[in-house]
Amino acid sequence: MSRKKSENISLWERYLAKEIGIEFKACLYFFCILFFYSMYRIIGGSFEASIIHMAEMIFLTYVMGYLQVFLLSNFDEGEQLKGKEILYIILCSTIYIGVSVLCGWFNRGVIVSVCFGLYMMIAYIGVLLIYKLKRNIDAKLLNEDLKAFQERGSKYEKCN
Repeated sequence: MSRKKSENISLWERYLAKEIGIEFKACLYFFCILFFYSMYRIIGGSFEASIIHMAEMIFLTYVMGYLQVFLLSNFDEGEQLKGKEILYIILCSTIYIGVSVLCGWFNRGVIVSVCFGLYMMIAYIGVLLIYKLKRNIDAKLLNEDLKAFQERGSKYEKCN
């Protein structure tokens, strides 16, 4: 990052940007997990969910958000899906499976735990694709804004 750019962004703003990203990740992954958990409960004939399980889920998504951002190169916001990213997806999904078994979210069932792990892998790939799509859209919007700015600038120069 250039010196000028780093002077314009304070340490507080950098911290805040990371925290907002982690907050967004936690909400996104919590929704994914809660959806799977809810479907599991409904298929099992229950329309009730454990508040304790939901608290464990949201706490875990925050922990995983910090892990992903600070230790795993924020891989789910990466440009590509290569070996390192696949390894991180497997690692994070395995952690989710382990905690789900430890906390009994799915009554420690092997088949549902494996299905949950596969579901989380698909969720990670989906999130990676969503972030990539968002970056592409943002780039197009920025290019349009730049073009409009340049056109305004050239019109201004002609007037003077």
